[in-house]
Amino acid sequence: MNILLLGNGGREHALAWKLAQSERCTALFAAPGNPGIAEHATLVDLDLADHATVIAFCRTQAVGLVVVGPEAPLVDGIADSLRAAGIPVFGPSAAAAQLEGSKGFTKDLCREADIPTAGYVRCTSAAQALAALDGFSLPVVIKADGLAAGKGVIIALTRAEAEAAIADMFGGSFGASGAEVVLEEFMEGEEASFFALTDGTDVVAFGSAQDHKRVGDGDTGPNTGGMGAYSPASVLTPALEAEVMARIIRPTVATLAQRGTPYSGVLFAGLMLTTEGPKLIEYNCRFGDPECQVLMMRLESDLVELLLAVAQGALAGATAPVLADMAALTIVLAAKGYPGTPEKGAPITLPSAPDGSRIFQAGTALRDGQLVANGGRVLNVTAVGQSVTQARDTAYALADQVAFPGGFCRRDLGWREVAREALAGAD
Repeated sequence: MNILLLGNGGREHALAWKLAQSERCTALFAAPGNPGIAEHATLVDLDLADHATVIAFCRTQAVGLVVVGPEAPLVDGIADSLRAAGIPVFGPSAAAAQLEGSKGFTKDLCREADIPTAGYVRCTSAAQALAALDGFSLPVVIKADGLAAGKGVIIALTRAEAEAAIADMFGGSFGASGAEVVLEEFMEGEEASFFALTDGTDVVAFGSAQDHKRVGDGDTGPNTGGMGAYSPASVLTPALEAEVMARIIRPTVATLAQRGTPYSGVLFAGLMLTTEGPKLIEYNCRFGDPECQVLMMRLESDLVELLLAVAQGALAGATAPVLADMAALTIVLAAKGYPGTPEKGAPITLPSAPDGSRIFQAGTALRDGQLVANGGRVLNVTAVGQSVTQARDTAYALADQVAFPGGFCRRDLGWREVAREALAGAD
C-alpha cells in the first residue's frame, strides 16, 4: 500500500519511522517532510491548503491511506476533502476537529455530555471577559479559543495578570485565535495525557504520557509546545484509565456521533487528576508532539494496520494496540530564543544513536548538505528503558553528544516520575 503522511515536525518523523516498518507499506510519501523524514519517505512539495492538488497526487500515486499529522490541516477540512474523493484518511473531519480548533466548542460539548471539566465562560470581547473575571477566584486560566501552537494559555495569578492576558488576546497577540477567549477556573492536581483511537463508533486506548510545557527547569517560564515527554504516566492507573474512558472519551465520541459529526482518528485528552477524579483540560485532534515520539518508541503493533482500521471504520475487528512494558522519554532540543523568535541557521551534527534510542528531527533543514536549525523545537532525542529514570539517563547521554551551538533543553525532564521511582526503590 502506498501511504501519504502530511506534516513536517518531530511527530511526523516518529510516525514516518513507524509507518515505514509495516509490511503493508509499499511506498511512503511525506509532504512537506523534513531531512529526518526523508530517511524513511519520499518528500513531496505539496501545499496542504490546496486540497485538489493533494487529492490529485493521491490518485496519481495510488495512495491507499493518508495520515494527517498536524492539527491545522484537519481544522481546515483536509480529511473531508479526501473522504469525499474516496481516499482513506486517518484524521477527523473539520467539524469533529473543532475539539481542538475551538476550546469553547469543547467546553460546550462537555456541558452537554456531563463530562467533568473546569467551570468556564466564553467571551467575545475584552469588556465581556473583564466583567466575567469577577466570577472567578485566583488563579484563573485565560485561553485563546483557537489554535495557538500550544501557547495560547495563560495562568494568571493576579487580577492584573488576567487583565493583561485578556488585553493581549483581544489585542491580536494570537491573531484570529484570540478573537474569542475562554475563562476557566484553575484546577489543582497533576496533569497527564491519555490517547485513544476511534473510528466514530468503537474506541480503544492507546497509552498515556506526561509532557513538560514550561520552557525552563522547575516548570518555570512561558508555556511552549512541549519541551519533553515520557510514557507511560504511572499516575494514570488502570482504574483511572477506565474512568477516563467511561466518563470522558466514550461520551465525547457518542455525543459527536449523535450530532452527525462522528470523530475518526486519535483523541488526545489532556487531563487534570484532581481530588474529585480526572477532569478534561482540553482535547487535541492528533497525536501530541512530543508525546507521539515516546508512544511510537513503545508501540509494538503495526501502525499501518491500526490507522487503516480507523480510516475504514473497522476498528472493532482490529487487534488492540500493544505498547511495550517499558518506559520512553524524549528531550526537546530547542533553538535559542524559543518560545519567542528562534534563531535559525545554526549547524547541527548528530551522533549515532545506540539501540533503543532515536533522534527525531523537528525544525531542521539542509543547506548545502549541512543540517541546520530551522524552527523553535529542533530535535527530539528519545530513548527507552526499563524505567523512566533509565530512559532519561540514556536520552540525556545521547543529547549531550549532539553538536548544536545555541541549542538548549530542560535538564529535569521526567522529574515527577523519577522521584516516584526513587521512592519506590527506597521502599
